[in-house]
Amino acid sequence: MNRPRTAIVIGGGIAGPATAMALAKAGIEATVYEARPDGADGGGVMLTLAVNGIDALRAIDASSAAAAVAAGFPTPQITLRTHTGKRLGVTSTGGTLADGTAARTIRRADLYRALHSQAVARGITVRHGKRLASAQVHSGGVRATFADGTDAEADILVGCDGVHSTVRRLIDPAAPAPSYTGLLNTGGYASGVTVPAAPGSYEMIFGKRAFFGYAAAPGGQVWWFANLPQRSEPARGEAEAISNAQWRQRFAEIYAADAGPALELIAATASFAPMTPIHTIPHLKRWHTGRMIVVGDAAHAPSPTSGQGASLSLEDAVLLATSLRDIQPAAAAFAHFEAVRRPRVEKIIKAAARINNNKAPGPAGRLVRDLVLPVILRATANAKSAREVYEYHVGWNEPADRTQEVTPP
Repeated sequence: MNRPRTAIVIGGGIAGPATAMALAKAGIEATVYEARPDGADGGGVMLTLAVNGIDALRAIDASSAAAAVAAGFPTPQITLRTHTGKRLGVTSTGGTLADGTAARTIRRADLYRALHSQAVARGITVRHGKRLASAQVHSGGVRATFADGTDAEADILVGCDGVHSTVRRLIDPAAPAPSYTGLLNTGGYASGVTVPAAPGSYEMIFGKRAFFGYAAAPGGQVWWFANLPQRSEPARGEAEAISNAQWRQRFAEIYAADAGPALELIAATASFAPMTPIHTIPHLKRWHTGRMIVVGDAAHAPSPTSGQGASLSLEDAVLLATSLRDIQPAAAAFAHFEAVRRPRVEKIIKAAARINNNKAPGPAGRLVRDLVLPVILRATANAKSAREVYEYHVGWNEPADRTQEVTPP
C-alpha cells in the first residue's frame, strides 16, 4: 500500500477529532465515527492539559481548541498533604513553554466541544451513533461495520476509542483486558466555599481512607476530584448506577477523619460526575496491523494520576500523521510510530502506577510514605526524567523518520 489517502477514525472523544485534524493536515481525508449520540459532551469533569499537550495542539493549528484551553486556568504546581493537613511538599506540573504558557486545568467537556467544532469547521465529517461492530482488512483497504448495520471503507482505520477499545480487540483478540487500578473516581464543581489555597494551585490530600484533590478556579468555584480505593473491580456500570445521595453517605464516613475541605466541597456540589473505576493499559503487545492501529488510551491508557492522558493522545495525533506523511507503506509508518511512542508512554504509565499505590495504604505504609515522599519530591524537583515528560516536543515540520526522544534546548 502506498501513502494512504483516506482514514476511518473510530472514537470521537479527545483523541479522535485531534487525530482526524492531524491526518487532514497531512493530506489524508479522515471521517470520525462516534458511538455516542450527537450532543454528548464527552463526560468527565476536568483535566489538566500539560505543556506538552498544549504544544501538540499548536502543531495542528487547533486554534479554537487552544481557546478552550485558555478558558481554563493555569495550574503550575501541586501541594501534597497528609490527612492531618501536614505539608509533604510541592511538585511542578511542568514548567512553561517559551511564551510563558503553563499547564492549564479545563473542563473536559469544553475541550471535547472545541475539538469537535474545529474538526467540523475544517470539513471533517463526524458521524454519531456509530458503534463499531467489526472490521475486515482486504487488499484494497479496510471495511468497518457498525452496530446499526451500516459500513464504511477507507485505506486505514485508526482506533481512538479509549480504554475499552473495540479496535484493540480486532487487532489482537488476545489483547489483555484493561487493568483495574483499585480506585474509583469522581469529581465536581463547588460554589460558595472558601478554601486555603491560592487560585491555580492544586491541593492534594493523602486521606486516611481515600485521596482527595482540589483547585480554586478564578471566579470563586472550586474544582475537585476524589479517588476511593475498592479492592474488587465493580462490574461495568455498577459504580455509575449508585446515586449521588448514596455516595454522599459514603464520603461522610471516608473523609470524616481528614483535615481539609473535602466534605464541605462535596456538600456544596449540587451534582457530581458518576463514579467510575479507573483502568489503565500498561502494556499492549500489538498496537497495529497492516491497515489498523490504536492510539491514545486505546493503546496506552495511563491513570489520571499521570496528568498526561489527554496530552499523550494529542502527541500521538501529531506523530501518527507525520509518520504516515513521510514513511511508506502505512505498515512501516505504524511501526515507526509505535517504536517512538512506546518507551515514552509506558514509562509515564509506570510512574503513575507507583503514585496510585500510595493513595490509600495501611498505617505502616502511610508512615513510610510520609517520611520518604518529601525526600523524593526534593530530589526529583529538577530531575531530567521529570523534564523529559513535559519538555517533549513532536514537531510538524520535522521529518517523522528523524523523530527522537529528545529534550529541546
